[in-house]
Amino acid sequence: MGQTVILIRGAGDLASGIAHRLVQANFSVVMLETHSPTVIRRKVSFAEAVFEGEAVVEGVSARLAASIADVGALLKDGKIALLIDPSGESIDRIKPQGVVDAIIAKRNLGTRIDMAPVVVGVGPGFVAGQDVHAVVETKRGHYLGKVYLTGAAIPDTGVPGDVGGFTNERLLRALAEGRIVNLKSIGDYVRAGEDVAIAGEYPVKSLIDGVVRGLIRPETYVHPGMKIGDVDPRAAKEHCFTISDKARAVAGGVLEAILHFRPLSCKGGKADRQ
Repeated sequence: MGQTVILIRGAGDLASGIAHRLVQANFSVVMLETHSPTVIRRKVSFAEAVFEGEAVVEGVSARLAASIADVGALLKDGKIALLIDPSGESIDRIKPQGVVDAIIAKRNLGTRIDMAPVVVGVGPGFVAGQDVHAVVETKRGHYLGKVYLTGAAIPDTGVPGDVGGFTNERLLRALAEGRIVNLKSIGDYVRAGEDVAIAGEYPVKSLIDGVVRGLIRPETYVHPGMKIGDVDPRAAKEHCFTISDKARAVAGGVLEAILHFRPLSCKGGKADRQ
């Protein structure tokens, strides 16, 4: 394709923060997603291009590619190319210089160290030196964004990171199976006890005061206990529409890992050591 291409598996908010950083560093980016992504922070996720055809995050645009044949033209036009390919079948055909698994599934869903000259796993579920070349820490705290060249990230505790003094309390979870009806929008201020959405026939109430930072797409089919949104107690509305501090830190780690293993150039469309 004549460009230095990094392929990212996943297009949620962390993956999108990574993609944005790589584009700003003059890499060309291809992203892979599922047919129906269930992202929460929709306003800062390139996954929205699956539904809308295009998604823009802080001035960077991703467009849905109908097929691999469309990818080259989108990259040449300075866009992120997003493909619906949850299994990663297109990786062998695209032959990227780097692969980043940012699905954030807390386990490896099929990424292999031989997929590209540089393969990076984001968060728990990967072992650097075995299934990926490097792992980037996603747990909030002192090691957020750290690059592991051997070993794994901190295991998933099941407890969300502390934001404004709250962990589990800031999450919105469905109480029943059914379609989601959103009563609030991303960016709205809510009080503790206020209805934010309805899952099936049961309301989903905010447990704290704050701003609705993320909310799943309306009409999404959910199950009991499924995360459908989050409330930010810091109540800064602008944070709902910009890349998070966590995503920026993780993105910095991914960029570091890519450059550590293989300084890339666009000469001849191949990754060459400088």
